[in-house]
Amino acid sequence: MAAHSAVLSVSRIINPFLGRHLGNTVKVFGTTLTSHRNKTRHVSDNIPPPAKYGGRHTVTLIPGDGIGPELLSHVREVFRFSCVPVDFEVVHVNSALEAEDDINNAITAIRRNGVALKGNIETKHTMPPSVKSRNNLLRTSLDLYANVMHCQSLPGVQTRHKNIDIMIIRENTEGEYSSLEHESVSGVVESLKIITRNNSLRIAEYAFQLAREKGRRRVTAVHKANIMKLGDGLFLQCCREVASGYPDITFDSMIVDNTTMQLVSKPHQFDVMVMPNLYGNVVSNVCAGLVGGPGLVPGANYGRDYAVFETATRNTGKSVAGKNIANPTAMLLASCMMLDHLKLYDYANLIRNAVLTTMNETRLHTADLGGQGTTSEVVQSIMRIIQSKGQLTAEI
Repeated sequence: MAAHSAVLSVSRIINPFLGRHLGNTVKVFGTTLTSHRNKTRHVSDNIPPPAKYGGRHTVTLIPGDGIGPELLSHVREVFRFSCVPVDFEVVHVNSALEAEDDINNAITAIRRNGVALKGNIETKHTMPPSVKSRNNLLRTSLDLYANVMHCQSLPGVQTRHKNIDIMIIRENTEGEYSSLEHESVSGVVESLKIITRNNSLRIAEYAFQLAREKGRRRVTAVHKANIMKLGDGLFLQCCREVASGYPDITFDSMIVDNTTMQLVSKPHQFDVMVMPNLYGNVVSNVCAGLVGGPGLVPGANYGRDYAVFETATRNTGKSVAGKNIANPTAMLLASCMMLDHLKLYDYANLIRNAVLTTMNETRLHTADLGGQGTTSEVVQSIMRIIQSKGQLTAEI
């Protein structure tokens, strides 16, 4: 009985990841996309594509670099064991090549399948300036404009701050990641930061609509408009314009450097945060650290037609690759978000609850959480819990 109560308490905390109503649970990552013209569009209206071949879905799988291939191999292992009706179209992207053929093939596959699960693709700073980040090319080509990360404290994980519950909405297609650089004269490099009214209104509308949908009370815009008066000034102005249409939600703004300090000292003041691209990268990594590290938090990238799921902090984890010590939690939870997106809710709940039970009750932790468990041991524990639920499973 105690174990059952513990699982229920864990489920209540993590259920916002489910992406739909479960009993009285509000829907988070249900991902309502709204244009700046206030025409609400739900992602489910456009994606996912319908199941094929007797109820099976095809998903693009991009292993990426570092720990990506091994973690996604474990995801496939858990999916096979749980008899999840998903077939993966594996597309390898070689980050060492300057040619863009691989990433173009991956983009084509995502356009074909509508949904992808990916590991992070390394961007080497030693490569020529003409070589663009494969991750950026993927997001901009598919217009995956909203990066969403729900940063929550998880039971069984010891952290300095408890009961953290922050949603981070990051503009995903422009800003400092526009890949527009040039050397105007020898020794002088100009790197262009692009902020547009349309995209700023779009991401602000997304954040406020999501906040209202989830019953959130505050949206904080993160900026540096005191220095970048035109670029960040435009972003902040757009957020204020959108905020005027949501009188039920409190709007405030905070300079990015102060934001990072406030996050590590008083994180509970934040509810929903919306920001341009680079600030979103920094803030999401800080927030992941608050709840236990990059191995715990899943993330999603949403556009009008496509969705790509990955770990929230987008780390390659090269230092621990191939050592069987990487934490599989974030990637497995990202795969559960993907299953919710595909409306395979029962499979998502089955795997998610097994992941959380392993973390909270079995207390089998990898080294990043201070444990001694290996990646394989954690995955085997998850599969044993799945099997104990009496579901149709394959052999361990």
